[in-house]
Amino acid sequence: MTDTSPTPLKPPEQQGRWERRVETALWNSRFLVMLAVVPSLIGAVMLFAVGTVDIFKVVMRTLHYYFVDSSVDIHESLVPDIIIAVDIYLIAIVLMIFGLGIYRLFVLRIDQAEARYPHHPFNVVSLDQLKDKIARVVILAVIIEFFRAVVDIRFATPLEAIYLALSVLALAAALYLMSLGHKKE
Repeated sequence: MTDTSPTPLKPPEQQGRWERRVETALWNSRFLVMLAVVPSLIGAVMLFAVGTVDIFKVVMRTLHYYFVDSSVDIHESLVPDIIIAVDIYLIAIVLMIFGLGIYRLFVLRIDQAEARYPHHPFNVVSLDQLKDKIARVVILAVIIEFFRAVVDIRFATPLEAIYLALSVLALAAALYLMSLGHKKE
């Protein structure tokens, strides 16, 4: 019968010089994830800025339409433009959850977040939980994108309207099933 218990930890003074150096290098290699963390957070900042500028443009066009010149109709583009901005914000949130979650899992815990907000989306305890949180936000982004596409649809036949209704029903069912799986959170 073979022993499956893990090898006991050796204190540093019992390790050889080479073993200590290799293990230190291996442990410090976790900082390579910063190559994903920093660009993710920069990307999130850029997307938040783009989404915000897009919303301000919509506000300016709307104010211009109602108070200055109503010759160019804004009603066709107003909802799709806002939906696009929301979609951009959701992708920025995905980047933030990813960047901060990877940092927390591989580099260090974020003490301020853990002390004040233990159930915050950035506080992940496993890769599976990180993947789950990202998947939920991505699904919301896909749903937003679906509704943006739906706004532009012009039905040629009643069957197309039925297909749209079935698609909406499928999305509603997916959201319901997702909420069942996450009631404990």
